[in-house]
Amino acid sequence: MLYARLVTSPYAHARLLNIDTSAALSIPGVVAAFTAETLGMAQANLLSRAQSPLAQHEVVWCGHPVAIVVGETEASARDGADAVEVDYDPLPAVIDPEAATQPDSSPARSHRQLEAANGEEHSDIPRAISSEGEGLSPNVSQTPPLQLGDIEAGLREAEVVVECRYRTHPVHQSYMEPHSVTVAPSPSGHHLVIWPSTQGLFNVRSAVAQALKMPERQVRVESVPIGGGFGGKETLLEPLVAAVAHRLRKPLQLVYTRQEDLLAGNPAPQTVITIKLGAKRDGTLTAIQARMILDSGAYPNPLAGFSGFHFAGVYRCPNLDIRCDVVQTNKPGTGAYRAPAGPQAYFALESTVQDLCQQLEMDPLQFRRINALKEGDPNLMRGRWPRIGLLECLEQIQQHPLWAQRAQARQQAPEELKGWKVGIGLAVGGWPGGTEPAAALCRLEQDGTFTVVVGSVDLSGSDASLALIAAEELSLPTEAVNVTHDSTDSMPYSGLSAGSKTIYTVGSAVLAAARDARTQIFTIAAEMLEASAEDMEIRDGKVMVKGVPEKSITLQQIAANSMRFGAPYEPVFGRGRSANRVSSPMFAAHLAKVAVDAETGEVRVLDYVAAQDVGRAINPAEVEGQIHGGVVQGIGWALLEGMVYDEDGQLLTSTLMDYALPLSQDAPTITPLLVEVPSALGPFGAKGVGEPPVVPVAAAIANAIRDAVGVRMTQLPMTPERVFTSLREAKPES
Repeated sequence: MLYARLVTSPYAHARLLNIDTSAALSIPGVVAAFTAETLGMAQANLLSRAQSPLAQHEVVWCGHPVAIVVGETEASARDGADAVEVDYDPLPAVIDPEAATQPDSSPARSHRQLEAANGEEHSDIPRAISSEGEGLSPNVSQTPPLQLGDIEAGLREAEVVVECRYRTHPVHQSYMEPHSVTVAPSPSGHHLVIWPSTQGLFNVRSAVAQALKMPERQVRVESVPIGGGFGGKETLLEPLVAAVAHRLRKPLQLVYTRQEDLLAGNPAPQTVITIKLGAKRDGTLTAIQARMILDSGAYPNPLAGFSGFHFAGVYRCPNLDIRCDVVQTNKPGTGAYRAPAGPQAYFALESTVQDLCQQLEMDPLQFRRINALKEGDPNLMRGRWPRIGLLECLEQIQQHPLWAQRAQARQQAPEELKGWKVGIGLAVGGWPGGTEPAAALCRLEQDGTFTVVVGSVDLSGSDASLALIAAEELSLPTEAVNVTHDSTDSMPYSGLSAGSKTIYTVGSAVLAAARDARTQIFTIAAEMLEASAEDMEIRDGKVMVKGVPEKSITLQQIAANSMRFGAPYEPVFGRGRSANRVSSPMFAAHLAKVAVDAETGEVRVLDYVAAQDVGRAINPAEVEGQIHGGVVQGIGWALLEGMVYDEDGQLLTSTLMDYALPLSQDAPTITPLLVEVPSALGPFGAKGVGEPPVVPVAAAIANAIRDAVGVRMTQLPMTPERVFTSLREAKPES
C-alpha cells in the first residue's frame, strides 16, 4: 500500500508559474509526484473538481491542490509534499459574494467557462446562465426566476409590507470521518477496485471511468460503512486517487486530515438574502419577493438552480418573484448539506414572517395556518401539491404544552440562568423530496432466511428500515432478513443516498422485490400442498393454507426443493424496481424555547419540540434519531458554526479549535412529534425523513431570541458577540 498527500496553494487566487518536484522525489520513501500536466487525466470538465482536481495555470482558492505526492508511508508522503516548490504570481482575491456581483469586481477566474454551469448529476435542476449584460460582473450567473402572478400588484394590494436582509456563512458538514479513498488496480491496470467514503457508489464509478477514459465495467466500487456524509460526500477525491493508482499500478490511499477537510471540502454555501412580504390585515399573504445571492465558491454549485423554490415551498401566495444570483468567489466549491439552501432560505423567510405577524398583531401560528399550503394548491415545481402534512404539524405544535402554556413557559428558567430573558419561537420548513429509479433483489436462503441486495449506502440506518420493509411484506421477523450491498459489479442500481429519498425510492424497490419473492414462494408451496397460490400465507416461518394451519410447509423445505441437485423448482429470487416519478414533500413545524443573557449576548436553547410529517414511520426509533440529529445540527447553524475568511481568502476557522460545533451540553431536551400523513407512492406510505429536521431550526431560535429580548437577528451564526451588538444597537421599545 502506498500513501498520498496533496500539495495545496497558500493563496486564494494566483497564477501558477512553476512546480518543482525534484526535491520531493529525492526524499527516501517518496515514490512519485504528479501535477495536472504530468498526471494526464482526461480533464473532461475544467469546472468540475472531481474531473480536474489539480490546478492548471491558476489556483482559485486557498487549499486548491496543485500536486499529489506518493510515498511508501504516510510520513514520507507528507515530507515529500512539504518539499515541493511552487512559484505563484498572486492575483486579486474575490471573497465577499456581494462585492463579487459588482461590475467592477475582479474576476474569480481569469478564464471562466460559462457552459459548465451546473453538475451533471442534477440534470433536472434549472441551470444558471451568464448574467453579463445585466449590469453584474462576470462572476455572476442567474438561475431562471420563479414568478407567479404580478408581484407589484401583490405589494400594492398588501396593507402591511415587511422587508429585511439576511446573511449566512459557509457551514461545513462536519461528518465524523473525513474524506478518504483507497484504490487497488489490477497488475495490468485494466481494472480498478475502489473503497470510497461516499454517498453514491455508482456516481463514483461513473466519475472515475470518465476521468480515466475507461469502460465502467473495468471500475468496481465496493460498499463500505462511512462515518456520515450529510450531502458532502458525493464525488471529490476518487478520480484523482484512481488516476494515480492507475499510473503506478499499486494500491493507494488518501485520507484528508481534519484541517484539509475544512480547507478543501465542499461546504454549504454562504448566502445573502433580501426578502419582502406583503399581507392584508386579515393575515392573507399577497406577495413574496426574494433575492438570494448564493456564493458557490470557485466552482458552479449543482443545486443552485433549486434554491429559490424554498421561498415558495410552505405558503400559498398568488404573487411571487424569486431570484437567485450564483456568484463565483475564491473559496472552495460548495456542495449539498442536508436540505441544500433550506436552512438559509427558511431562516430568512420565517424570520420575516414573524416580523410580519408582529406588525399585523396576529398570532404567528394562526397566520401560518391561514397561509399554509395544502393539497391541490399550485406548485411552482410541477402541477399541484399532493396530500401534505404541514397543517397537521402545526396542529401538533398548537396542542403541545410549550405552545399552549407559552406565557407560563416564559417565566420558567433554570436557577443558574436567573435574570436571563426567556422567549418562545415558532418556525416551519419543508423539503420537496427527491426521486430516482432504483432496483433491489430478494433471495431465499437454504436456512429459510432472506438476503436483500441493494445499491444504496447505509449512512443513516436505512438498512434497518429496508429490512423492516422486506420483513413486513414477507410476514417474517426482522431477524430473518439480511440487507447487503455487494459491489457495483453485481448490486442493483441506486442513486446517491441523499435528498431524503433512500426509503422512498430504494424502499419501494425492496418492497417490490419482497413481493415478487413471496409470489414465487406461494407458487411453489401451492404445488407442493396441492392448493391455490391465492390461498397461501406465511406464518412463523411456514407457508400454509389459509384457515388450514396443519397444511403447511417450511421455508427451509421450499429452499431445499429449489436449491439442490435435481430440485424441481426454480430458486426464489425476487426482483424489484421502482421509478416514482413524483416526490412526496415533507414538512416540519418547530418550537424553540431559549434563554438570552442580555449582559453578554449568550443564548441557550432550553427546550425544543419538532413536529414532522414522516408519511409512515417504518422505524420510529430511527426516525426520532434523525430528528434529534437534525435539530442539533440546526443549533450549530443557528448559534455556532460558520467558516470565516479574511480579505485574502485565508480560512480563519481551519481547525476544530476555531470552528465551533455543538457539544452535548448544547443539546436541549428535544421532543419529536411524528405526524403520519401517508405518501401515495412510498413503501407503506413512508416519506423521507433526513432533510426537514434541520430546516426550521435557525429560524425558530431567531424568533425565540426576538421574543425574549426584542431584537431581530439577521446573520448566522447568532454568536454572543452578534446578539450583544444587536442589543446595544436596538432602540428602546416604547
